[in-house]
Amino acid sequence: MTLEHVAIWTSQLEALKEYYIKYFGAVPNDKYTNEKKQFQSYFLSFQSGARLEIMSRPDIPENKNDTVQAQYLGIIHLAFGVNTLQEVDAKAKQLQEDGFPILSGPRKTGDGYYEFETLDPDNNRLEVTCVYHE
Repeated sequence: MTLEHVAIWTSQLEALKEYYIKYFGAVPNDKYTNEKKQFQSYFLSFQSGARLEIMSRPDIPENKNDTVQAQYLGIIHLAFGVNTLQEVDAKAKQLQEDGFPILSGPRKTGDGYYEFETLDPDNNRLEVTCVYHE
């Protein structure tokens, strides 16, 4: 069994689509629009086969969770895997230079990963990670 996709509501559909294309190599499908429900979405496909659905509808309220200072029950982050420590470092540098915060790392974790945490344009928490061996 595979995890088919994860979905995220957004108020800035095009900006979020462009972020995941630019920084994570996402390939979008054609935009789906349901005029009656004022719903729009994209499926973003990644090299691994994983997909992210980003969705927009004007009546969806803002999320009250604070993904920067506090964490709450439920899904808290998406993790993107790369092959080397150098790729983790390069992605952290690229995102930071483009104005996205680095919340922690890059660092080695106690469970065998090298990673950093950041936020996408909607403040969804992301990790970029690779397995490391000492």
